Amino acid sequence: MKILVIADTPSKALWDYFDESRLRGVDLILSAGDLPASYLSFLVTLGPCPVLYVHGNHDSRYNEQPPEGCICVDDTVYVHEGIRILGLGGSMRYRPGPHQYTEREMKKRAAKMYFKIRRRAGFDILLTHAPARGVGDGSDLPHQGFEVFNTLMDKYQPRFMVHGHVHMNYGMDVQRVRQHGNTTVVNAYEKYLLEF
Repeated sequence: MKILVIADTPSKALWDYFDESRLRGVDLILSAGDLPASYLSFLVTLGPCPVLYVHGNHDSRYNEQPPEGCICVDDTVYVHEGIRILGLGGSMRYRPGPHQYTEREMKKRAAKMYFKIRRRAGFDILLTHAPARGVGDGSDLPHQGFEVFNTLMDKYQPRFMVHGHVHMNYGMDVQRVRQHGNTTVVNAYEKYLLEF
């Protein structure tokens, strides 16, 4: 299965210069947040597959106008053609506003997922907006990752963790793909194609 992962900034190749051949063979699109609702709606309308998303810290506008035709997987384990996707959007709280959490608040969200995860016998993809602590995150509070994501990867060993939030053009040592134990961690900034 081919999974297109996207986050943070729309791809000009997919939006401004859309060519349907660029999505040919893509079976699923996962958004790791901070993208315009109109962009996600565009992809699900013209693309050949579903679009699943979690909220980024800048997605408060989704409250008034959510992405049409797309599926929010925040705080659930969503199964698509046998692939179990756990969604936990948002970033570290660094100012007032929605979709921002302290480490303690994110741990509570993850704890509430225990029975859903158990009922599905784990999950294959951890879809988040923020990275895991120490695995592609930044040193500043807004871009720090969550330690609880490391705990989830260590305990359930999903095949992938997909996140956004840390832009590839920040000038830091931002790597697209990293490894955490048995989990491949992918920064979905703009777009990246996964083979599952």
